[in-house]
Amino acid sequence: MSKSPSPDHSDLRNSHGATSPFSCWLSSPEETTRLAQQIAARLQPGDCLLLEGPIGAGKTHFARSLIQSLMTSPEDVPSPTFTLVQTYDVAGTELWHADLYRLSSLEEIEELGLTEAFDDAICLIEWPDRLAELTPSHALHIALALESDLDADHEDRRHLTLTWSDAKWQNRLRGIIREASNEQS
Repeated sequence: MSKSPSPDHSDLRNSHGATSPFSCWLSSPEETTRLAQQIAARLQPGDCLLLEGPIGAGKTHFARSLIQSLMTSPEDVPSPTFTLVQTYDVAGTELWHADLYRLSSLEEIEELGLTEAFDDAICLIEWPDRLAELTPSHALHIALALESDLDADHEDRRHLTLTWSDAKWQNRLRGIIREASNEQS
């Protein structure tokens, strides 16, 4: 994982603290897995992660890695594309993994019980734009972009941007960001 310019290519290299937004390059699926595991270790009930990016950007890989790292006995973690929501018992709480791609109305989201899960469960939401005004203000936004969209010579790399407004993410992400900044140096 290496610190990178943000998508607008401004230089963030002098920032070693946890400031929003934070961007880095993920050079391989293994780096994506490692980042997902690092974030998973810091999650608590009531946390919400919003996974954004185009099809094929690595959202499901990130979610699968995060979920499996929280399981006491690893098991298959299917994409919830057709079931809409998969729930898992992890570390004394419930984790909801939702893929909202096929939803078209806020009523469908409420019918799933997702808004109630925001209070007590860890929630991983793919295609969070479907949440509209139901988007939790305390969520951590995780945007993945295909490197090939930016540079055809690096089609396996992903550009990751973390964005948040809730202060709780400042402290929780500080070590991850510091490590990414040191790797770039």
